[in-house]
Order: sequence, then structure tokens, then C-alpha cells
Amino acid sequence: MNKKIIKKPELAAAEWEIMKIVWQEEPCAAGTVQDCLQKSKNWAYSTVKTTMDRMVKKNFLKTKSIRNLQLFSSNITEEEAKRDEIFKTIKRAFNGALTPMMQFLLQNEKFSEKDIKELRSMVNKAAKRGR
Repeated sequence: MNKKIIKKPELAAAEWEIMKIVWQEEPCAAGTVQDCLQKSKNWAYSTVKTTMDRMVKKNFLKTKSIRNLQLFSSNITEEEAKRDEIFKTIKRAFNGALTPMMQFLLQNEKFSEKDIKELRSMVNKAAKRGR
């Protein structure tokens, strides 16, 4: 029996920018998002609104209308989005294996003593949970 694999949509870079604001401000109008992005991006209102409408179709956002004001809220949590993004990267770059990814990071990045201590603590906690 063949199982059909349903591919989940992925957040594009611009959608991440919008989601970060929606998670902070929700429920919010597209104008609010555009105002928040004004300093870092010079996106027109129409660009933000069109992107947010597409994000509704992709099920990242949901809307609620109050008279003629459309408010957007997240349909996924920040944690879900981060998890999906991390696992997509691990799958693509490391064939889905976590250990080679960690090995790569440890060999190619500089970590402070504080970072290393925190990583050890997290690994120890995870090991205790796994028993």
C-alpha cells in the first residue's frame, strides 16, 4: 500500500519576517505589520497584505474580520515553525541525522565557555529524560 506524502508548506524568508511580528502583535492588521517592518524593510502595504493573504492560504495565518478591518493571527506557533525549519535543514544538509549536524557545528563554530556549559547541561537533561 502506497502512502501519499503530503508536503507541508515552508515559510519563506519574507514570511518569517511577517510571522515574527504577528507572534508579537497578534491579532493585528496588515498595516500594523507594515509599520513594524518599515525600519528594516521598505515594503509597501500592498506587498505585506498580499504576502499575508498568501500565508492564510498556506495555513500559516488565520483572519477575523471586524466590520471592514481584517485582523491576522498565527495558525502555527513559533516553536512549531522553528522545529519545522530546523528539521528541514537537518534533513537537507545532514540526511536527517542530528549527530553529524552537531559534530559539524562543534568543529566549525567558536563557542564560549558559557555556551559549552549550557550545551552540556542540555545534553545531560536530555539524557536523563531518555532513560
